[in-house]
Amino acid sequence: MSDSALLLPIRESKPRNRGITILIDNGVPLNYFKDTIDSNENFIDFVKFGWGTSLLTKHIEEKIACLKENDIQFFFGGTLFEKFCSQGKVEDFYHYCKTYGCKYVEISNGTINLTNKEKAKFISEFSQEFHVLSEVGNKDCDKSALQSPAEWLEYIIEDLEAGAEKVITEARESGTSGLCHRNGEIRQGLMDEIIFSGINIDRIIFEAPTKTMQTYFIKLFGSNVNLGNIPFADVIPLETLRLGLRSDTFYCFEQEENK
Repeated sequence: MSDSALLLPIRESKPRNRGITILIDNGVPLNYFKDTIDSNENFIDFVKFGWGTSLLTKHIEEKIACLKENDIQFFFGGTLFEKFCSQGKVEDFYHYCKTYGCKYVEISNGTINLTNKEKAKFISEFSQEFHVLSEVGNKDCDKSALQSPAEWLEYIIEDLEAGAEKVITEARESGTSGLCHRNGEIRQGLMDEIIFSGINIDRIIFEAPTKTMQTYFIKLFGSNVNLGNIPFADVIPLETLRLGLRSDTFYCFEQEENK
């Protein structure tokens, strides 16, 4: 059926610099992985192999080959970098990424005791050979609650100045820390500070593992907001949210067209 009569938001085409969708692979079976990628490659920009799952994934080479065949980038979760870092083996992490042909790396400090200035040094070093995605925010709910909006902005700017191409805002796979309160609600005060800071929103990737969060960011920033930690099952549902083809965002873009 033709969709030529429908007025839909204009989505950036691949390779995208905005409107990025990053799936998180938490260890999904190989055939499910390949079916999802092969069926939806136009809607997927990256796959993140969450935390340290790549070390235990039996068919990691086959998954990466599938991504390369479909022109989809990939990287390993920042927690894996932190594990190597905590053991004084950052050089081994570098070689690990090189072994698998990574073009992108994620540098974070959401778990270990690593200052943002120290993290920024790693960002600067890795940016000499990789595209760096940094992450801001703590994975521990109690520690996260103590991070003020001013700290978030300081760290985001510091990471960008150190060489990060984009900064990921922590929300975990569950959407219960970092940018969110323990109950999953967005920290609205923090969001307001980010919005009015003048930081280019296209340089930010918002982790949004739940439909509620995905809807929130699309309503706030439009169909071409960058979203990460998207479950494999949510590829098509997310794209329908982006295009106003689902009740949650049904009227958002029609109103824009009528302005």
